[in-house]
Amino acid sequence: MAVAEREAGSLGRILVTGATGFIGFEMAKQLSRRGHDVRLMVRRPDRAALLRPFGAQLISADLTSPTSLRRAVEGVDTVFHLGARAVFESYARLRPTIVDGSVSLMQAAIEANARTFVYASSLLVYNSQDEAIVAQTPATPRVDYGQAKLEAENRLQHLAEAAGMNFAAIRLPHVYGATDLLFERIRRGLLLSIGSGENLYSHLHVRDAARLLIAVAERGWNGISAVGDERPTTWTEFFATLREHYPRFRQLRVPEWIARLGTELMRPLLSLRRRPSLMTPDTVIGWSLRLPVARNLLWDQLGVQPRYATIHEGIPAALDDCLAFRWQHPLSDRSPY
Repeated sequence: MAVAEREAGSLGRILVTGATGFIGFEMAKQLSRRGHDVRLMVRRPDRAALLRPFGAQLISADLTSPTSLRRAVEGVDTVFHLGARAVFESYARLRPTIVDGSVSLMQAAIEANARTFVYASSLLVYNSQDEAIVAQTPATPRVDYGQAKLEAENRLQHLAEAAGMNFAAIRLPHVYGATDLLFERIRRGLLLSIGSGENLYSHLHVRDAARLLIAVAERGWNGISAVGDERPTTWTEFFATLREHYPRFRQLRVPEWIARLGTELMRPLLSLRRRPSLMTPDTVIGWSLRLPVARNLLWDQLGVQPRYATIHEGIPAALDDCLAFRWQHPLSDRSPY
């Protein structure tokens, strides 16, 4: 892992995939406000209106269409890749976008002479950890989503090394904010949670997730790293903090074994649906893992710190932001898929 010699902030023309999604939207906003030359890749035209206030170039493309990806990366210097099917479904459902689509995008970016490729990966490349995740912690995914993310990381890194491209894969924790699916359900009045909630997990406010990804590119950081805020917390503490600041929050706990049984019974029916679903056995497993990240991992190397050091600062800020948003998460958006 190293920081390449490069003028800070010299990102050139930027492509953001997944720009109408939760983290991608925040990336698009921050990059545009900082005056970068930004191109935003859109797969679902009905969601493109979300991006118009940013004044960025919009381009229609799909990770399953290599021809459209070649158009998307034409003239691009930096790629922030956040697009793909982002739910805990089977590997067969996830591979076409997470693995094959990411590889197609990287190949197109190499052909277009892009200099930097930043990939948003996930802590779910790990199994439960008794100790905090550090650089040496081996990736041994328990769920198919993590397996697909890990395969994508490995293939992208190999392609980038062969081409001499700057490459970083950032294993993001639970990222939260006003436009998160979790907060959308909280605003509706009731959230189903799984198990005791005593498993330790790392979290990160969406503004800090976007800031970190941008800093990775600006500083030319190369490598693969997990990241989190300054203090992992249990889901019990996360929801207690929510309730403290938002007394209307209601939570229904479902025992893990019931959730596992229910999702297993629903699996045949959901396999017939084209739309993504969170009602899967891997969702239950992923929710129940222990995934704490060591304090300051990656942040110190980049010379930046999270603005929201813990959930105790981040959750109130997210609730404040809820007052300003009328947002529909991609998984709740019933416009043509």
